[in-house]
Amino acid sequence: MTTSKTPIAFTIAGSDSGGCAGIQADLKAFSALGVFGCSAIASVTAQNTLGVQGVLPIAPSFVALQIRSVLDDLDVGAIKTGMLGTRDIVVAVAGELSGLSIPLVIDPVMVATSGDRLLSEDAVAAYIEMLFPLATLITPNLNEAAVLSGTSLAKNINEAKNQGRILLDKGVSAVLVKGGHGQGNAAVDVLLTTTGEYEFSSPRLNTKNTHGTGCTLASAITAGLAKGMELPDAVDKAKQYLASALAAADQLSIGKGSGPVHHFHHFY
Repeated sequence: MTTSKTPIAFTIAGSDSGGCAGIQADLKAFSALGVFGCSAIASVTAQNTLGVQGVLPIAPSFVALQIRSVLDDLDVGAIKTGMLGTRDIVVAVAGELSGLSIPLVIDPVMVATSGDRLLSEDAVAAYIEMLFPLATLITPNLNEAAVLSGTSLAKNINEAKNQGRILLDKGVSAVLVKGGHGQGNAAVDVLLTTTGEYEFSSPRLNTKNTHGTGCTLASAITAGLAKGMELPDAVDKAKQYLASALAAADQLSIGKGSGPVHHFHHFY
């Protein structure tokens, strides 16, 4: 009797003690989408639905050791990076991932949902110089896209696309500019690649439970890539999953602030 290959997705990110974002959100999204999840923890946070009370970066050498441990044993189908926090950790992660032929999704986590900054200034340059050239896709939100492209906050789809084109010109293979922090009745994400541009739209929902949406979307895309999907299809399926997880978010009552999306809405 033969068994089919188990799809495996690997997240390298920060831990969220409140369980809404970071490693915890990544593993929930992987599991909900039928993919086995593994992880390397880059930072530990003291965090809840109200904000981030503290961040403790893990020693870069130990982050690298976690990555090697996973890749030496598991047949990883796709990798996602989230909050890395410091330049030294970014450098260590880039060193371990360089030369791999595994799809890589980079969520350049700079600011938490609460507004707390999660990425040091000197780490931004390291992202651009060392990690972005390795990426299959980067997934900045509107604020991050503005910082990375050196422009002001995009006010419409055309401006978001222009930011994406600037990032492509910097050597990025593909960029998904997320519109969740924008205005209007629809949340529109734009995917720009070297071969085409795509728009993915979902209704903008009135819920405060949005903690971890960026992590969840990037992880859902990674899950799709681990299953062998083409990038536009993986983004489309991930967008649908996040929309339904957001629509069900108010079924949960977690914490006093911005709670999580409902990763397992299909199973409850």
